[in-house]
Amino acid sequence: MKKQFYLTKEGVAELKEELQEAQETRTEIAERIATAREFGDLRENAEYQSAKQEQERNESRISEIEQILQNVEIIKKSSSKKVHLGSKVVVKNGKKEKELQVVGTVEADPLEGKISDESPIGKALLGKGPGENVEIKQNNDTVIYKIIDVK
Repeated sequence: MKKQFYLTKEGVAELKEELQEAQETRTEIAERIATAREFGDLRENAEYQSAKQEQERNESRISEIEQILQNVEIIKKSSSKKVHLGSKVVVKNGKKEKELQVVGTVEADPLEGKISDESPIGKALLGKGPGENVEIKQNNDTVIYKIIDVK
């Protein structure tokens, strides 16, 4: 069964750019492998081993991105004031406000404020609206966020 990947338009564009860069890197890596082969015995050739490992990582990432792009569903904007996949949500904890965007797991980047719909906070936010509180249990602590706005 194929897994469906949910991404924003921006997330798809970023993946396509990463794919293009990885494909362009293929030639550079191949040249490094060819140069390293000239150094002799491949079993003891650190440059060759390093280049081959980089080639494996690069090819693996290319395959992964291609698979994601083949099974992507672009998150559609909604006019609903309830949190859904793709929503930007302004939450408040005490005096501290922050904006989060609920995205699919592939696009999640907590440091950029993009949280996965499968994460505890993402799950708690889904379906809620402005004025509602959500509780997130973190380790032995519970954090309460108030939803200020849903965009």
